[in-house]
Amino acid sequence: MFDIALVITILVIALVLFVTEALRMDIVALLVVGALTITGLVTPAEAVAGFSNEAVITLWAMFIISEGLLRTGAGDLIGRYMLRISGRNEAALVAVIMLASGGLSAFMNNIGVAVLMLPVVMGLARRARVPPSRLLMPLSFGCLLGGLTTQIGTPPNLLVSAALAEQGAHSFKLFDFLPVGGAAMLAGVLFFVLFSRRLLPTRAVGEFARTPSQRNLRALYGLREFMFTVSLNSGSKLAGRTLADSRIAALGLVIIAIERGRRIIRLPSRQTVLKEGDRLLVQGRRDNIEELRAWQAGIEKGELLAANLPMTEHLRMVEARVAQGSTLIQNPVNRQEMQVKTRGLVIAVRRGGRVERAGLDRLPLRAGDYLLLQGLVDTADLARGLEGFDEVVELDEAAVEQLYRPDERVISLRVAAGSPLVGAAYARTRLAEALQFRLLAISRDEEVRFIPGPDEVFQEDDRLLLQTRRADLETLRAVQELRIEEEMTPALNLYASERLATEEVTLAPLSRLAGRTAGEIGFNQKYGLELVAVRRAGKTLHTDLQTQRLNFGDALLLVGPRDNLRRLANDPSFIEVTPFVPRRPRKRYAGLVMIGVVGAVLSGWLPISIAALIGATLMVLIRCLSMEDAYRAIDWRAVFLVAGMLPLGVALDNTGAARLLASTAVDLLGNLGPWYVIGGLYLVTALATMIVPTAALVVLMSPVVLSASASLGIAPTTAMMAVAMAASASFTSPISHPANILIMGPGNYRFTDYIRAGVPLTLLVFIVVMLTLPVFWPLQPATGSG
Repeated sequence: MFDIALVITILVIALVLFVTEALRMDIVALLVVGALTITGLVTPAEAVAGFSNEAVITLWAMFIISEGLLRTGAGDLIGRYMLRISGRNEAALVAVIMLASGGLSAFMNNIGVAVLMLPVVMGLARRARVPPSRLLMPLSFGCLLGGLTTQIGTPPNLLVSAALAEQGAHSFKLFDFLPVGGAAMLAGVLFFVLFSRRLLPTRAVGEFARTPSQRNLRALYGLREFMFTVSLNSGSKLAGRTLADSRIAALGLVIIAIERGRRIIRLPSRQTVLKEGDRLLVQGRRDNIEELRAWQAGIEKGELLAANLPMTEHLRMVEARVAQGSTLIQNPVNRQEMQVKTRGLVIAVRRGGRVERAGLDRLPLRAGDYLLLQGLVDTADLARGLEGFDEVVELDEAAVEQLYRPDERVISLRVAAGSPLVGAAYARTRLAEALQFRLLAISRDEEVRFIPGPDEVFQEDDRLLLQTRRADLETLRAVQELRIEEEMTPALNLYASERLATEEVTLAPLSRLAGRTAGEIGFNQKYGLELVAVRRAGKTLHTDLQTQRLNFGDALLLVGPRDNLRRLANDPSFIEVTPFVPRRPRKRYAGLVMIGVVGAVLSGWLPISIAALIGATLMVLIRCLSMEDAYRAIDWRAVFLVAGMLPLGVALDNTGAARLLASTAVDLLGNLGPWYVIGGLYLVTALATMIVPTAALVVLMSPVVLSASASLGIAPTTAMMAVAMAASASFTSPISHPANILIMGPGNYRFTDYIRAGVPLTLLVFIVVMLTLPVFWPLQPATGSG
């Protein structure tokens, strides 16, 4: 019983880590391998056997084959046939999209099919004048339904087949899943054809449906209403400064172009020097500039109190060194988070002999960097309590002067009645974000609060104590002199002249850019492009884009010269929703390789793992993709997850834990009959897909299902088929499968849209599976075959 308790403890801890996402799922799987080996629950050979498992080999080989089909442009050919068959009828389009994506998913990775078909479906939506939100969810769900139909269609199908083979039971063949999975797929297609108009949202119709691609993208994202022109007056203090020094971009604005006499500078770099008379085409909100003018008016009426850093009984200067291995490394300074944790304001970063004061939100930290904090009497103690620092000291005025040479100003001002500052939180104002003014104290009702929290809201008659560098104070005065012009000159209408183009992209499922800000990615420096809008969960963001952390499912609108957009298209981190670049012209050869793999398996000539391995190699040899592309195509997280969790399934079986869990299920439902036990296992698996990765779930459920089947005296094939179907039917949320996340931004979907359409589809698939299993996979005695 001790071994059973031990393996169940490891299982519970793994499930908690999966649900809370405290660690990456592949790291959790590797920790499980280590824990099982150290505790003696599996042998070292069993611990690493998952990496040579037939299902794991087939899994990564199919990733490469899918990528080869994707890169050769099979989607272009599919799109032409789809429109020819369906015409412009929405119901016909839904049916054709789901059948096509489902048919491809039977032999390709589901995510690969979604990536391949996304731009195809967007093109169909434009030509048929149907909102993308009515077609993209059928695409995603069609991919998932198609994966139910073959052994290689989805990892759960591969894993249950491998589990049966290891037990010496009847193992599933390539098309053994087709009768049940095909019935579920057809039922799902019919369901969406009949009810999609009631279940799916209608968003982004207007201009999207009526106008050409470039114009409809700009209309869809509302660029025109967020575009305006500002100009530098004669004698402007911004003249002679670079765009980076002007801090205009830090106001949440994007500089699209500069008109200088007869010359147009498209997408100027951050080092472009401004001149008197320049007209700037700007993307963003006008009120960002107006807000700074309100601050400037208050500051001009304020009182200059000191020309240095105040060192009082209430305030302290603290220096903290970033430790080796700190989680702060490679991340820019998060001022608000640091203030909450230390009650201190980050003023500067010292690296070697250099001191960085501006742009700290874009400066990745390194081990050995020193952060200068201005805080309260307990700031040093709070910083010492953080794991990210290995040395924290308080500095006196002389040390601060020697190390940092501050050039600071302290200003007192009153929040007047009717000021736009009333009701605003300081951390969310332009003064904090753009110009790095720091709020040292608030005097309110005869009470002074030093280093107020970032969410402190201003009230009428508040007396504010602000601190800033002299250069930032001068920048504030210069920015408020910008003149906003109502009319755009013809020369700056770059979209109409086609000197700039727009393109919509989304992050690829394996992209390493998720979680990074647009400023860290550096679209301007790396590609010569500007990010001008982001669509997320049904909302469009136009400002402060450089500080937005990009997520899977976001739709990004980029603007730039066409050649630069083509360069972006070659980056595997992005998927073009509106493709610019033709794919490699080898779709015929890629198709023949796929047919050869299927034929070799069907004829029994080769096992599926070897056939897939040879097919992946041929994709590289015939140059459908390079070896580097092949390595990038493999979802190594999924590979390590499956290989790492397989030993846990072995341990559940070896210790008797699987039999214990199975006997519990049989005791609860066994009196009702085997079909109720199978139905219960299906529902448990289906619910668990919402919180546990499907591949790991199948590995954990397989020994339980095998033990339950043995207790019932039936062959395990029927129950294993049910669990495979349940694990692959992930419809209920965007996070239940990467294909669902992929279409969220381009489809302008919200979380509730998946629930409204996914829950009834999940119930329908359950009913169809339970009705078809007795027909195609009737119960057999334990000694028989399915």
